Amino acid sequence: MDKRVVIIGGGVAGMQAALALKERGAEPVILEKEERLGGKLRDWHRLFPTFTPAAEVLEPLREGIARAGIEVRTGAEVECLSEGGAVLRGGECIEGGATVICSGFDVFDARIKEEYGYGIYDNVFTTVDVERMFNEGRVATAQGGVPQRIAFLHCVGSRDEKVGAHHCSKVCCITGVKQAIEMKEMFPSAEIYNFYMDIRMFGPGYEELYRRAQLEYNINFVRGRISEASQTIDGRVQIKAEDTLVGRPLKMTVDMLVLIVGMKGGSRNVAFAGSGGLTVADNGFMQPQDSFLGNVSSGRKGIFYAGTVTAPKNIGESLNEGVAVAARVASYLGL
Repeated sequence: MDKRVVIIGGGVAGMQAALALKERGAEPVILEKEERLGGKLRDWHRLFPTFTPAAEVLEPLREGIARAGIEVRTGAEVECLSEGGAVLRGGECIEGGATVICSGFDVFDARIKEEYGYGIYDNVFTTVDVERMFNEGRVATAQGGVPQRIAFLHCVGSRDEKVGAHHCSKVCCITGVKQAIEMKEMFPSAEIYNFYMDIRMFGPGYEELYRRAQLEYNINFVRGRISEASQTIDGRVQIKAEDTLVGRPLKMTVDMLVLIVGMKGGSRNVAFAGSGGLTVADNGFMQPQDSFLGNVSSGRKGIFYAGTVTAPKNIGESLNEGVAVAARVASYLGL
């Protein structure tokens, strides 16, 4: 039991942590609420900024878990934490010498922003919907047509006081650029617009991809939020916005409106905090011990974090935290 580590969540951070812990002599067990490992990466088509197929990252992790003989419990939803482990829905307690919470994030529900018409108008989609279309190999309007004008709206559910989301979801800007380029590759004659408050390109290769989107793909970037959307008689979407750089109102009709939805803290965070004596930050994510030397530590004995459970992160950062938390847990267990 001293070597057993309970890992809550089988996304990229959880799988990487399990592999790194196994190499250090621990006996990790992954508790994953879905029926397959992979988390939200399973729904992605290609990854920014390199357009690497998501499967090229996901499959080596899955195969490594299988080769290492790591115990995996799928369909195992964690209800709360216990002393030295976790309690599954149904009451079963899984115990170990340490617990690593890698339960990730939730996607903002775009239906909350009723002014954009998601779930109301046929041709309003989210970035999650678009990734699914890419994976299916067919992007089309709700009527089955080829889109000739596509608008992306940044920061839906991020940096928005009206929905209590003051934080930046960090990867939304680059997601919008990546998907806009993929759309342009599929539909070379289409007009594509990105409406934004400001563009935040923090990662390596991100700013370069943003420049390529403009110079090589002729994608239009408009500084200004869309104030409202409505459906036309032919099923298209009419949007109203303001170009704040020139100070002019703008109205256009598009075939597809894509809402770039942000990350929000996981729905189980409050339960984890209450049962484990942990802290949920004001933004809804779990609060680590500190942002520097204790970013994978909870401040509570035997409980650790990795990945987007503590903040919005990209895939590379989540993988790196999986390695970092394994080193911290191994030290804690004396391995």
